Order: sequence, then C-alpha cells, then structure tokens
Amino acid sequence: MMEWKKENKTYQILKAADEGGYGVVAAIAYNIESILGLIRAAEAKRAPLILQVFPWAITYSDGLLVHAAAHYARRASVPVAIHLDHAQDEALIRLAAETLPFDSIMVDMSHYEMDENLRKTRELVALCNAHHITTEAEPGRIEGGEDGIADTADLEGALTTAEQVEDFIATGIDFLAPAFGNVHGDYGPKGPQLEYDRLAMIREKVAGRVRLVVHGTNDWAEETTKKCVAGGCVKVNVNKLVLLDYNNYLKANASSKPITTLMEEGTKEIQNLTEWAIDVCGSAGKV
Repeated sequence: MMEWKKENKTYQILKAADEGGYGVVAAIAYNIESILGLIRAAEAKRAPLILQVFPWAITYSDGLLVHAAAHYARRASVPVAIHLDHAQDEALIRLAAETLPFDSIMVDMSHYEMDENLRKTRELVALCNAHHITTEAEPGRIEGGEDGIADTADLEGALTTAEQVEDFIATGIDFLAPAFGNVHGDYGPKGPQLEYDRLAMIREKVAGRVRLVVHGTNDWAEETTKKCVAGGCVKVNVNKLVLLDYNNYLKANASSKPITTLMEEGTKEIQNLTEWAIDVCGSAGKV
C-alpha cells in the first residue's frame, strides 16, 4: 500500500468502519444547508461522515461548494471526508484532482464498454493517486440515474462478476461499489431485489484488499441497509434518504416563510434525517 493512504481521510474512515463492523453515511450535499446539516448530524452523533458532491456542484459553483465543504470538514470535531461521487468526465476528474480539496473520487467509467472502462479507470486512478486522492469504482453497471449525474437508463444493467472484481482491483482502486440488484434512483413497485449471495461472494473476493460501497439506497427499509452493512458494505451512499424531509419542508413553506427561516429550518430537517441514517448504519458513537 502507498504510505500516503494511511493519512487519507476517506481511507482512514472506511478502514476503521471495516475493522469496527459498521457503516458510514456517505451523503450528497447540494448547498450550504446540506453541508451544515450533514456535518452537524455527524458531530451530534459522534460519527464519521463522508460528505459527497456530484460533479454538478463543481460546474455550478466553480468549485466554491467543495471549498466550503472542505473548510467546514476541517473544523469538525469528528472525521469528515470530502468525496466526488460519480465523476464521469475525464477532464473534470483532472480538474478536481489537481485543484480541489477532495479526499476521494469515484472514477465512474461505467458508461463505456468493459475494456475501455478498465483502461480509463486505471489511468484516472493513477492521476488521483499522484495527488494523494483515494478512488472508488463500479464494476458491473448499476442501472438508472440520479440528480446531477448522467442517466445510464439506456444502457443495460450488469451485475458484478467475480472476474470483474479482480479486474477492478487491478486498476488500483481502494473502494468498490458492486452491482447486486441495487439501482440508482427509485425502485419499482416490487422494491429492491438484492442478491445477498452475490454480495457475499464479492466480499470474500475483496477481503483485505479493497472496501465495499453500496449505491442505490433510495426508499430502502432500515433492515435492507443493515443487511448490506452486515454484508460488508462500509460506505453507504445516501441521497434521497436524507433529503426527503428537507424537500418536503421547502415545498410546504417556500411561499410563506422568509428565506433565512427556510434555510435554518431546512438545515435542521437534513440534520434530523442524517442522524437517523447514522443510527441505521451503526456508526453513532464511534469517534
């Protein structure tokens, strides 16, 4: 292992979670309210946190939201890492690695065929590592789309195979997000149809080499998240799960309350749901 990784915040947080048998909330921040609510929740629960942004946050704010998140993370009384989720544009990954304060980046080349996916992933992992940034990738292809990332709905979903696990570990990634029935965005009326035996196989394959991430947690029951954490997923990506009450609050009150009140109370809504997610993942009181 490269020595610098021992000092990398995302690596430290997920190593501790792996050894401690709990999951870490990795939530998307879209604005200042998100940044404040997420980190305040982590501090209130004495839990580690991975604060994520989509590439949209870089292009929309010229990186300002990333700097704000990193500034608050450095001041936090608990470990908080800054992560770029679903980075699908090579030029933007280079910009993020060279100019912005990220601890980790998800190199998402899943919109390419597998050989090209692996080649590009390997090159971009090396670029990130040169800037002491750890990396995540997605073997297989998780279907669907989310706000702020390209929709892969026109591409066929592909469940992660044992061979793909080996191929992706060989690219030098640190964190692996398998496809085992999980989807980006919302699930249909049947809800998530997860293949826990596939997850168990993947966990056995990666043991001691990389750490597992679970994507696609929208509308999940608490027990589903807990089963994934018990199955070795130490990084638990959440988006809608911690934003739903905030979005509903804004819809109900935007026309009747001043913007400062909307911001303050909206931040509390995010904090409350994030505290709940931390409890579900089992990371409360771990720091």
